[in-house]
Amino acid sequence: MGFEIVRFDHIVINCRDVEATANWYTKVLGMRAEKFGPAGRTALAFGNQKINLRPLGASQDDPDWETGAVEAAGSADLCFITTASPDDVRAHLLACGVEITKGPVPKTGALGDMVSHYCRDLDGNLIEIAVYPEQSAP
Repeated sequence: MGFEIVRFDHIVINCRDVEATANWYTKVLGMRAEKFGPAGRTALAFGNQKINLRPLGASQDDPDWETGAVEAAGSADLCFITTASPDDVRAHLLACGVEITKGPVPKTGALGDMVSHYCRDLDGNLIEIAVYPEQSAP
C-alpha cells in the first residue's frame, strides 16, 4: 500500500433543513455551527473534527457539492464520544426533550468497552453518545 489513512477529517450528512439540523446539534451535542466557503455552507465543529451539513438537492444547484450514490437524509449512524458520565448523558438528553431509543447499554468501540445511549436527530439519523469508563468524569 502506498499510503496509510490516519484519521477522518470531516464527514457530510444530508439533511432536510440545514438551520434546524445545526440548531439540534448545537443544543443537544454542544457543537459549534460555523459558516465556510464562498457559498456560506454550514459545518458543525467539535474537537478537531467537523460535520458538513449538505441540504438535499444541493448538487442540482451547486455542482461542487458531491454526494454518495444515494442522496438521503436520515441514513447515517454516528457515534460520538464524551467524557461525561452515562448518567449525565441521559439527564442532558432528557432535559433537551430528546427521546432515548436505547441505553445505557454496554458496547465495544474503537478503543474497547464503552457505555452508549442512542437517539435520533431531526432527520432520523441514529446518534450514539458513548462514554469510555476510564475517560469518564467522576
